[in-house]
Amino acid sequence: MTVGDALSGAVPALEAAGCETPRLDAEVLIADALGVDRAALVSDPGREVSPTVARLIGERVRRRIAREPVAYVLGRKGFRRIELVVDRRVLIPRPESELLVEAALGLPPGARVHDVGTGSGAVALALLEERPDLRVSASDASPGAVAVARENAARLGLPLEVELASWLPEGRYDMVLANLPYVADSELPSLGPEIADWEPREALLAGADGLDGIRSLVADAPPGTPLALEHAPHQAGAVRGLLAEAETLRDLAGRERVTRGLA
Repeated sequence: MTVGDALSGAVPALEAAGCETPRLDAEVLIADALGVDRAALVSDPGREVSPTVARLIGERVRRRIAREPVAYVLGRKGFRRIELVVDRRVLIPRPESELLVEAALGLPPGARVHDVGTGSGAVALALLEERPDLRVSASDASPGAVAVARENAARLGLPLEVELASWLPEGRYDMVLANLPYVADSELPSLGPEIADWEPREALLAGADGLDGIRSLVADAPPGTPLALEHAPHQAGAVRGLLAEAETLRDLAGRERVTRGLA
């Protein structure tokens, strides 16, 4: 088998399975299996693929045909300047969550920041990597997520303490960051299979309007605590209504994505 053979077999199969970016997915999976970048596939389509690597490619393509997200197949995902281990215990970090990091970058040295619902630890760890002078902690209600976040902290050599908690741990914080579940229960059937069938539902769903978790956090936080909350664009007005001195930040697509204000 050559690289060209592998691509010519994988791309139509992924397209038939309904994957939105079959060529890209195939190239990423095959390049990673070979230990090369995607450009090497284009420049050397006649490169021989060993039987061992061919089996690995076949296994990964079959997983993607089942609509398992590429990040889970590879077991990792990049986020800002760091790379994180991810699996089905945690949501896959998304670019829009970078706004939570940016919301805290302007804090003064030594400021205390807590990341609620940390998942893989993406937001807290990216912030620590960029602002090591901050005192950053994190928590999650899922034991599996806490284990993944701790593993990522250890791999990256970053001093992040991750607590198992379904609430905001006691303490005074200069800012609380949160990417809590914000999908309405009724919206689950409309999500793509990569999300609905593979990502943890407890990290997605939050009641009839998707705001149950956000409301609980705002209610639990000591009055005056600065919060930065990720949400769906159509929820921005409702989230602003929960906070004092609220302002909403827009993502790169111009959508209202993170609202910050005071509890």
